[in-house]
Amino acid sequence: MAEFIASGRVVPLIVGLMLLEFGVLTMLRRKLGAGVPPPELAASLAAGMALLLALRAALVGISWQHVALWLILALMAHVLYLKMRWGAR
Repeated sequence: MAEFIASGRVVPLIVGLMLLEFGVLTMLRRKLGAGVPPPELAASLAAGMALLLALRAALVGISWQHVALWLILALMAHVLYLKMRWGAR
């Protein structure tokens, strides 16, 4: 298990689960008419995915510039999510 995590191979698995989560939650929203709107959900999940990709880059030894790029993208997605949530009120 330690090798699976340390090698960064866990990240694509988690990203896949997040995509599945997006699909299930979007389907439930359409069916039930309640829940987080898909654009807000996508922005929130994008921030988390970018953080995961920064983690993977760090674990596999990719340059710090790539790690920083993923972190900046995570921040941008998070700010977008906050803007969407703030505007909804």
